[in-house]
Amino acid sequence: MMRAWTLPMLLVLCGSAAATGPILKGSPGTAAVLLSVFLILAFVNSPLIYPRSVDAREAQRRSAVDGRPIVFWRPGCTYCLRLRIRLGRAARRAHWVNIWRDPAAAATVRAANDGNETVPTVIVADRPHTNPDPEWVREQLRRSA
Repeated sequence: MMRAWTLPMLLVLCGSAAATGPILKGSPGTAAVLLSVFLILAFVNSPLIYPRSVDAREAQRRSAVDGRPIVFWRPGCTYCLRLRIRLGRAARRAHWVNIWRDPAAAATVRAANDGNETVPTVIVADRPHTNPDPEWVREQLRRSA
């Protein structure tokens, strides 16, 4: 769990340190802008931007019932972020699994990607798709509706 928050915490600390200089020089506006940029980067790289994660076993059970895709992801992954943003509100319909929280999920991803933890890996109908096109994933979500 803590590993997922390492990058966002580092970004907040770096932003605070970077904003200290302009504050000491009498430029609070510059400091506020600088800190805001780092806070936005921290939020975008945090688990907060993703739908609530479930473990791999629960995601597989739910997917077997409703046919929705399972998206394996990890915090800090720019490709995962791209997929999440491009899916928009439709992202809530997929089953999201954080591989840093679930060792079984990480093992599933490694099995699908020749031993690598390459994410996002999307499972549709028991077939893995590594870093698929967001439009394709959106289409799979529509089909499962």
